[in-house]
Amino acid sequence: MRYQDSLTALTRTLKVLFTQYYVNLFLKNRLFAGLGLSSVLFVLSFFFPWLGAIPLLFFLTLLALVAIDILLLYRVGNGIFARRDSPDRLSNGDDNNLGIHIESFYSFPVGAGVIDEIPFQFQQRNIWFKVDLKPRETRIISYQLRPFKRGEYEFGKIHVYVHSPLGLLRRRYSFDESETLPVYPSFLQMRKYELLAISNRLSETGIKRLRRLGHSMEFEHIKNYVSGDDYRSVNWKATARKGDLMVNSFTDEKSQHVYCIIDKSRSMKMPFDGLSLLDYAINASLVLSNIALLKEDKAGLITISEKIGAVIQADRRPTQLNQIMEVLFKEKTRYLETNMELLYSTIRSTAKQRSLMVFFTNFESMSAMERQLPFLKRIARFHLLFVVFFENTELQKLKEAPARNVEEIYIQTIAAKFANEKKQIVKELARHGIQSILSTPQQLTVNTINKYLEVKARQGV
Repeated sequence: MRYQDSLTALTRTLKVLFTQYYVNLFLKNRLFAGLGLSSVLFVLSFFFPWLGAIPLLFFLTLLALVAIDILLLYRVGNGIFARRDSPDRLSNGDDNNLGIHIESFYSFPVGAGVIDEIPFQFQQRNIWFKVDLKPRETRIISYQLRPFKRGEYEFGKIHVYVHSPLGLLRRRYSFDESETLPVYPSFLQMRKYELLAISNRLSETGIKRLRRLGHSMEFEHIKNYVSGDDYRSVNWKATARKGDLMVNSFTDEKSQHVYCIIDKSRSMKMPFDGLSLLDYAINASLVLSNIALLKEDKAGLITISEKIGAVIQADRRPTQLNQIMEVLFKEKTRYLETNMELLYSTIRSTAKQRSLMVFFTNFESMSAMERQLPFLKRIARFHLLFVVFFENTELQKLKEAPARNVEEIYIQTIAAKFANEKKQIVKELARHGIQSILSTPQQLTVNTINKYLEVKARQGV
């Protein structure tokens, strides 16, 4: 029994030594260069006897330096500490700042190469940071990642490869910094526009500031009549009950209902600059909902494909924006056509009063729009409807590129036809009293906010 325990302990010790001194030990190019030079000297010594013992002395010196290098790297048990500094969540389509905190406990300067096992979704295999550390120095390596898809991203270990001033060997330290970070709709973009809205600097980003037209009022409370009050606001029923002249008090209407309707059908799968049209619509919806809440309106959300996805009734609760963000985080493109009849019935049952409906969709042809037009006209009868769809920037590039042969002339003509059809869709919608926004994906957020602010200025809802 004692023999078996001793054998187990020896096996465990050998395993630890193997892991520390073999698995985590790597040879550098400088050592290979030294071994190559040593081999050349041994070969030359056969042709030049006067070299004598120089090749052997060089080889022994190299071995001694290797032994010293191992001693320098391993005489400190834990010579390096590293951890990842990451946010709680990442913002889709934006540059997210991350950092690696690295600290040296060696008593001499060392060089280090750092590898962070980033999620496979980024498809980056060249994450290698070089850093020089002085004795007991702490450094922070900063870098950025830009995700193009919502979901959960799994980060792995941090590997630090350390070498001494001799630079013959590297020792690897591995730190288990595994974590899963969710990628949410672009909350960084949302915060940017939020700050601009609070400081009234929206016009600096190309967002219009319009003169307020019209006058809209909502009931606040009943009060006693005082000299100067508008006699047209006298509440005769309250006056009869109270026995004194009572008037209605009104305030500017603020709690307008703003619904973002997101089409999740196959037409929204098309990618532009890494993001799908659905993600552009989601990011714009989040920003618009936040701006609406800041303007004291009520924000709501409806997602639709062949069936209804999520329905959030317009409200101004403190948790409303978080609820919208959590729903948008989970939305995915589906591959069937939008059920417009179901959308119409959902809007009728959800929005009981006249609201601003911003419908994010995409039309690639006039026939696609005409299939949805009867239901869009019904929605526009009860609500102020804006149809937001996308301009194909690739078609613009094809149309503007110089044609060098007959095939390119044909391609250019087809591209011009499709681009012109998008403009015809805008005119056709306007002919039926439906307002629309034809926008490039990159300008979608700005153009949508422009329309919303225009509605706020004109009090059209």
